[in-house]
Order: sequence, then structure tokens, then C-alpha cells
Amino acid sequence: MHEIDEREILKVLGELKAKRVLIQTPEGLKHEAQFLADFLEENGIEAIISGDINYGACDPADREAKALGCDALIHLGHSYMKLNLEVPTLFVPAFAKVDVLPALEKNLDEIKKLGRKIALVTTAQHIHQLERAREFLENGGFEVLVGDGDGRVSWRGQVIGCNFTAAKVDADGVLFIGAGYFHPVGVALAVRKPTLAVNPYSRDAIWMNEEAEWIIRKRWAQIAKAYDVEKFGVVVSTKKGQLRLGEARRIIKLLREHGKYARLIAMNHISYPALEGFDFDAYVVVACPRVPIDDVENWRKPVLTPPEVELLLGLREDYEFDEIFGGKRDKNEPFGIALHGVRG
Repeated sequence: MHEIDEREILKVLGELKAKRVLIQTPEGLKHEAQFLADFLEENGIEAIISGDINYGACDPADREAKALGCDALIHLGHSYMKLNLEVPTLFVPAFAKVDVLPALEKNLDEIKKLGRKIALVTTAQHIHQLERAREFLENGGFEVLVGDGDGRVSWRGQVIGCNFTAAKVDADGVLFIGAGYFHPVGVALAVRKPTLAVNPYSRDAIWMNEEAEWIIRKRWAQIAKAYDVEKFGVVVSTKKGQLRLGEARRIIKLLREHGKYARLIAMNHISYPALEGFDFDAYVVVACPRVPIDDVENWRKPVLTPPEVELLLGLREDYEFDEIFGGKRDKNEPFGIALHGVRG
């Protein structure tokens, strides 16, 4: 279960004089979205629930909200991301109710294997308990570093699927608090340090480094498969938080300078089956960095990230995980609903 402040949402919608809203939700919050829609309609606001898959704050449904005549978009489950949106948008984090301390206490022996000086990170679902976790660990003798991160994340110590700047501090290893593999394996790929994931629900602890090294070996295999390729499709996303047109143009320029054929392709939802009709021998995804990595088994032809293209062309030697970076983060911004960058 997750905490969502329906009263605060209603208050902000009242200030906007919103009469119709679109609610966008990730898979795990569909029940909460339905409850919120019922609550808003009981209070005189027409609520429509988006049935589309949502991939994160980078994927707001503001265009859809505008097309439906909505006065605002409610984006559940993700923290604020600075984007040029077409309707007023409320980014509403959903804080998990589970206590993280029992899982940390159970796994202290494993956490000690990280070293005395550890970086502590988590997702938006558990960020409200990060300070409690830090105090618990410091009382246990650890030196705990909580990185600032950059402007793409909302809070110190927060990681998202495409940005792990909060984990990049001078520590012996990284402790991630949260469920699943998606975020902690990204941490291990990005920082290349010992990374331990502690799940507050199951209270299990899993080391991520073997998984990360296995992924990197598979990435080198993709690069090798593209070694003799002459025709590249460079895929850019039209999702507002993934749009990296400048980077895509840079990659096209590099490929052409090295005698390759390269053509820019724009897509909203990036998937290989939609590309099969094109005459390309390989693809470069300049969008969500996780598409070429997490979905690689679904691609019949080689699929690379921008840093992997540089490896292919001999422009770099060491493997680097692709990330989307933001500007400088405002350390004074509090928790809460974010409305076009105004929080509180």
C-alpha cells in the first residue's frame, strides 16, 4: 500500500479551478488511481484514468490530457521532472507504508561487506524514510553518504532508471533500499562498485554486481555484432522526458564521419517489431537508456546506446552506462506535490 494525499490534490485542483482531470498511473498504482478518481468525482471533479502503460516521470500524458479537454494531469507514483508540459501537471509521489528498518537490521552482516563508508540510495517510494535509515546505519558504525544527485531527481539519495548521480559519491559501496532489480542493477552498472539491494518487503538482500557484469558482457556482444554494420537507424523518443535530439544528431554525425549510413527515426513507444520493415542492419537508441539493455532479447538486430557507438568506433576504451542527466538540483525544494516545478 502507498500513501497518496488526496486532500492536497483536491486543494491544488481547486486552486486551478479544474473541472476535468486525467489520472496517469504506473502498473502498481492502478487501485490507488481508481480510488482517487472516485474521491475526486465525489468532490465534483470529472476524473478519467489513463489505461496506457506509464514508464515514469519522463513519460507524462499531458498531450492526451489536452486532447481529452482536461484542465490538469495527475501523474501518480513519480517525483517531479522539469518538462515543458501542455497542461498543468501534478507529480504525486506515492510513499510506501512499509518500514525499512527491520530489513536493514536483518541484513547488517551483509551490509558490512560493503565497507564502512557507504552510499545510501532509494527510489521515490521510500525516500521519506531515507533519513531514518541513515541514522540507523550511522548508529551501527557506518559512515553514510547521501549524494545530492542532479536536477533530474527531486531528492538527495534518489535514483531513477536513467539517472544514478546520487550514488556517485566517494564510498566503498552502495546500499540500495527498495524492491526489484530494475533500479539496483542500474546503480551497479552506473557506479561499478559493490552494490547491495535490501528489499523492505521481503527483507532479502541481493548483491547486484554479478548481474551487472553479465549485462556488460552482453553489451560487448552487441557491440561485436555491430562491428561490420554499415546501415544504422538512430532512434529518438518523442516522450518529453526522453527526447535527446541533440545527442541523436551527434551520434549520426559520428557514424557518418566514420563512413556509416545513418538515418534518424522518431518514435513514441520504442520496440523492435515496429522497426522490422526498415533496411537497417543495427539500431542506436537515444531515448530511455534501459530500452537497449532491458529489452535486448526482443531485438533481432544489434541495438546500441550512444556510449557503445563510441566504443564501436574506437572513440573510447572503457564501458560506460548511458544516463540522462539534469542540471543543478535545488536542495531546498521539499517533499510534496509538484505543479510545473512549484512544490509544497
